[in-house]
Amino acid sequence: MSLTVQSRRQSLTPELTRLNREIEEHAREYGLDFYETFFEILDFEEMNMVAAYGGFPNRYPHWKFGMEYERLNKSYAYGLHKIYEMVINNDPCYAYLLECNHLVDQKLVMAHVYGHCDFFKNNIWFSKTNRKMMDTMANHATKVRKYIDKYGLDAVESFIDICLSIDDLIDHHSVFIERKAKPREGTEEPIIIKKIASSEYMDDFINPKEFMDQQKQKLEEERQRRRRFPEQPQKDILLFLIEHGPLENWQRDILWMIREEAYYFAPQAQTKIMNEGWATYWHAKIMTERALNDAEVIDFADHHSGTVAAHPGQINPYRLGFELWKDIEDRWNKGKFGKDYDECDDYISKREWDIGLGLGREKIFETRRVHNDITFIDAFFTEEFCHEHKFFTYHFNAERGVYEIADRNWKSVKHKLLFSLTNFGQPFIYVTDGNFENRGELLLEHRHEGIDLRIDYAKDTLRNLYPIWSRPVHLKTLVEGKGKMFTFDGEKHSERKTDG
Repeated sequence: MSLTVQSRRQSLTPELTRLNREIEEHAREYGLDFYETFFEILDFEEMNMVAAYGGFPNRYPHWKFGMEYERLNKSYAYGLHKIYEMVINNDPCYAYLLECNHLVDQKLVMAHVYGHCDFFKNNIWFSKTNRKMMDTMANHATKVRKYIDKYGLDAVESFIDICLSIDDLIDHHSVFIERKAKPREGTEEPIIIKKIASSEYMDDFINPKEFMDQQKQKLEEERQRRRRFPEQPQKDILLFLIEHGPLENWQRDILWMIREEAYYFAPQAQTKIMNEGWATYWHAKIMTERALNDAEVIDFADHHSGTVAAHPGQINPYRLGFELWKDIEDRWNKGKFGKDYDECDDYISKREWDIGLGLGREKIFETRRVHNDITFIDAFFTEEFCHEHKFFTYHFNAERGVYEIADRNWKSVKHKLLFSLTNFGQPFIYVTDGNFENRGELLLEHRHEGIDLRIDYAKDTLRNLYPIWSRPVHLKTLVEGKGKMFTFDGEKHSERKTDG
């Protein structure tokens, strides 16, 4: 699929330009700090094109974008969804407005976008992202098209399929942490060559220097061959494949591009609840206190309530984030934190607690700067918050054939929520040996966290890793508490028991 919306994008109308200036001024008065932001207007087809490309107007050609475009188009045509806005983490920021939105919706979206832009610029988890990703995405598209011209569409597209199927095998925290240990001098024992016993004057004849040097070289080669690499388990499997996989240059370049894009999008997944909640908090604040006029109140209330509505069977990140931000501001305004508050065991006293600290605004800006979703939930999802918003866990009752409430205990709810967010709910997979059993094969290990892998997914992953490594690929894990190793050798899957 190759779509472009460059020639059809529209600038803001004079009225929207005026409203944009007003909303931006309100946002800055509240203390929001963001890069320069450009808005453009798209109709629903153009919006779906950009959405299919992950928010960017130009991406490399691939069938998955066409599939996503068709899905979005049909969903919009049947009234199942409507994209009101999109915003790109870039410097400057770019945002898109839907042409058919009502004026009150455009104002709400602008306020929402400025909340996102402030979060992109100031949250530490976005501090390592590429702020010129619009240009980078366009460069990736140009490179891939050149490779298609040179090597053919089928070869390039098939390889991109493989890369996209494993693009989550990265180390999301590696941009902040030095994972690889620096080589330490003097840690290896010197190579000692055993000599044939001889008298000193005959040593040069019995143990000639050329022979001894050859033996030393052989032992060094054997040491290098037997040395385990990586020396420590490596979570960034894509980087390991780029550095050590037997790839052609064009394949290595494409895998690097996929990895670079995966790292760009990672902070958005790490902060989905915070980010959407923050933008929703500020669009509500700006609209209700500054931007709304009397005729727009009902429409705003209707659309805002839809944004923060509860979704059956899943967490609405807009709702959870919005309510948590409000709760944090309220608690720090009233002083509902600290030793005295925590030790108070009177329900009514805690509910009516208010020592008038007024630190709420300061606290939410501090929180916005340093947290991600996991630390955010861990720090601020309290017992009172859980009970007030009626959170619970649920499970499927096989006997009755229905889902039912499993637990209302706030610690259980919090634990399950945090568990679902950890590593985006995906398994922890590491490269532990690139020369497994001294045969140049690849060994991956699954860090078991109490949930078994889906075997079909595991086998598909091994199948897709094989063309990159070109040697058998193994995965060590636990299945029902027992150690197992799954292998794909290029032709068939096999499995065997391990010590676990």
